[in-house]
Amino acid sequence: MKLFSGTSKDIYSIPESELILNKDGSIYHLNLLPEHIADTIITVGDPGRVHKISQYFDTIDFEMNKREFITHTGTYNKKRLTVISSGMGTDNVEILLTELDALANIDLKKRQIKEKHTRLNIIRIGTSGSLHADIPVDSLLASQAAIGLDTLMCFYQLPQSDLENDITRQLQEKLNLPFQPYCVSGSEALRERLAHDMIGGNTVTCPGFYAPQGRRLRLGMRLPTLINELAYFHPHDFWITNFEMETAGYYALGRLLDHQVLSLNAIVANRITNQFSKDADKTIDTLVKKVLERI
Repeated sequence: MKLFSGTSKDIYSIPESELILNKDGSIYHLNLLPEHIADTIITVGDPGRVHKISQYFDTIDFEMNKREFITHTGTYNKKRLTVISSGMGTDNVEILLTELDALANIDLKKRQIKEKHTRLNIIRIGTSGSLHADIPVDSLLASQAAIGLDTLMCFYQLPQSDLENDITRQLQEKLNLPFQPYCVSGSEALRERLAHDMIGGNTVTCPGFYAPQGRRLRLGMRLPTLINELAYFHPHDFWITNFEMETAGYYALGRLLDHQVLSLNAIVANRITNQFSKDADKTIDTLVKKVLERI
């Protein structure tokens, strides 16, 4: 047996400890087999939001509930679609995208990478907070690029352009972070197809909901001016428009695994005007319907 290296497409058998399968042969965390997913996948953070999307499907042919990963696969206007929840954070996104890629591009029985690569279309539908007064609550925003303030990419070799590296070096200095963030763009093709009439923006992905997004309850913050620092940060005319907890992980893993990925955001809070949506569910539903109609 040739040990797993992950550095080439040479034929090798991936060990059981690296590619973990359940007794039925399904992938470990998602509990799915390759035939259970479509090539076009809608992802959501909240497991309760899966049904809010699949309720519009014409048919639901498969359902799986495992941990925070709830999967529904069916058809909409004769197109096969999968909707799956990830839970919150880029740590969950890493599990989700890695295992979806394994379902598409690894022969689970032989434990070998397939010669022919299958490119998935992955569309995240999520909620987000605006960092500018002119991006109002209840608007829809498509993430052109994302900056990750999490450390996930410290463990991968992510290729970045000189511009991306310069932007994140400057942000590291501005926030006095002990690591360099990462910056990745999403799929331009998916954005033109699904989000041509939505606000285009650059999203910052935070490793938490409270202090990492400038919220203070009982605990003090190391960066009390975080919101202003992010809102006015604009090297090379690159403005950060909103923040949430997953998009950068999606875009980075999409680049590494060669999948088309787009993050679409329902703006439910404005952190400059201190407003929160009066009907966030309606805004999310509007976004869901737009995506399904255009997909």
